[in-house]
Amino acid sequence: MARYAALLGSINVGGNRLKMADLVAAMEKRGFANVETVVASGNVLFDHDRAPDAELQEAIAGLVTADFGIDTFAAVRTPDELESALTESPFAGKGEDKLVHVHFLADQPSQAQFAALIADHEGRGPEKLAPGRRALHIDYVSGVGNSKLTGPFIERRLGCKGTARNVRSLKRIIEKLS
Repeated sequence: MARYAALLGSINVGGNRLKMADLVAAMEKRGFANVETVVASGNVLFDHDRAPDAELQEAIAGLVTADFGIDTFAAVRTPDELESALTESPFAGKGEDKLVHVHFLADQPSQAQFAALIADHEGRGPEKLAPGRRALHIDYVSGVGNSKLTGPFIERRLGCKGTARNVRSLKRIIEKLS
């Protein structure tokens, strides 16, 4: 069995409260092994014999919806994919770890979709953006709380769902996977 991380969107924000112990139990009930969470915001580590494909992402998101009534997205990544996302970020190590994010995406948007996102965001805020492999790299510069660069704004332009983690959280997840 291989080790994976599932990064769930919309967990313990905006009223979507979910106890991590309940999430662990639900995943174990469905055959996921060695399940543990990192921080109480939908970061789940687990062992599984399936590849981290769209079907596995949908299965995890589906169990959260079925068991807890939370509509979510699950970005399932291998430890190497998480490391690569951090390495490819042009902002990691330059901006503040809490302000630099990797927005993990369900699919790989086209260059035209990335260009449309950047063009549509022009003049809306100080954020810096860069495309990645099934990811969007963001330096929120002035903070996430007041940014107009929201998940729905990104999703509409890129045509796929995603969920973001800041560099600090990403490093913790990678460390736990090691």
